[in-house]
Amino acid sequence: MSQLETTTVFAGVDGRSDTQLPEWYARQTPVDPTEVTSFAEAIRSLPRAVETAVAYYNPYRDEWVETSRFNALVEPSRLAPTSGPDCIEPDGGVEAVETTDASPTTATDALFHIPTRSYSVINPVDAFGPLENVLRETTIDDRTLGDVVFGEIRQYRGGGEVHMDLMFDGLSVELPDRRDPITMGFSSGYDFFGGHAVYVEGFARDTTCANSIRSLTDRETIKHVGDIGEFEGWWEDIFGQLAFITNDLYEFITDAQEITVDFSQMPFSVEELYSLLDFPDYLSKQAASDAQANAVDPFEIDFWTLHSGATYALTHFFTGKEGSALDGYVRTANDLLFNPEATLTTVERVYERQAASETKSDGQTGVESQAALAQIERVSADVHSKAASFEEREELLRQRLGHGRD
Repeated sequence: MSQLETTTVFAGVDGRSDTQLPEWYARQTPVDPTEVTSFAEAIRSLPRAVETAVAYYNPYRDEWVETSRFNALVEPSRLAPTSGPDCIEPDGGVEAVETTDASPTTATDALFHIPTRSYSVINPVDAFGPLENVLRETTIDDRTLGDVVFGEIRQYRGGGEVHMDLMFDGLSVELPDRRDPITMGFSSGYDFFGGHAVYVEGFARDTTCANSIRSLTDRETIKHVGDIGEFEGWWEDIFGQLAFITNDLYEFITDAQEITVDFSQMPFSVEELYSLLDFPDYLSKQAASDAQANAVDPFEIDFWTLHSGATYALTHFFTGKEGSALDGYVRTANDLLFNPEATLTTVERVYERQAASETKSDGQTGVESQAALAQIERVSADVHSKAASFEEREELLRQRLGHGRD
């Protein structure tokens, strides 16, 4: 499993931006203020890839045979010698990081991947250099996004896999009766291993508890194939949807706050609810603890608070790496907010399976299972009356970034 190797915190689009990290983010992020860089500098410090020829060894003729079917993707600065009289100082390289990663590359290995010739290299500056221009030219409340952007960039597998969160100070969801806002932004990233095309999706950070709300929209991607196209227009379309995504999230949260589950009347605890949704025990425990601590009544909890508990557990306690496993748990957590009916349907199905397994030889279902299903159905009936509006709004939110390209 790949472990996080490097995290870079940034504020402002470039060195001309007089941007400081928001106080709430600085409190929650363990970083020396002198190590905070600009977005442009952070992008240019990332490892890049170039293509070079590939050969295979023929042991019968004791020779290497070059092939035109594949090209190797390598980090060019790591090909240069690092010691001796002919040492070449790497241009834009990164310091080697010791790692126990068992992935195809180590932090000091120049080789990332050997794809087919159809693979098109998209380096960090190719994808995110145009974003810098969009940040400089797009305004929010008379300030350019370049003056309010901040966030972090995370590197894995020797910098061959990168994920980042970009947020915008002042672009927020302001909830009633709550002092701290939810700050909006995007997640983006890529890798050089054929696993992640350049992607972007909606993202938010709850400033109260540093919970990351991921996958707010469907993932928009540009693949490493053929003509990679023009990135600046892509970013312009995406930023054109920011305000809509912010408004959508506000509507979802206020509606979810009105739908509650009375756990004193349910056949399972708060922790068991998360377990029924297939969260591991350690995440279920943390999610339930947070949800009950933040609820007005720890036994009657609304769906926004249940979602917040799930995102708290995933943000602060998830022990895996970014990728398909985390994405699956994020989708489950987001259903608590965006699709409560689907959440309850999942729970009901689990109980139906349990009831079937408890069915006696005479065909009678256990009394406890019958009562459990009846209680779940009563909550489901309340949610069902609002299901259509949730589903319509979720469909639009999911497709926001894609709509921006129409």
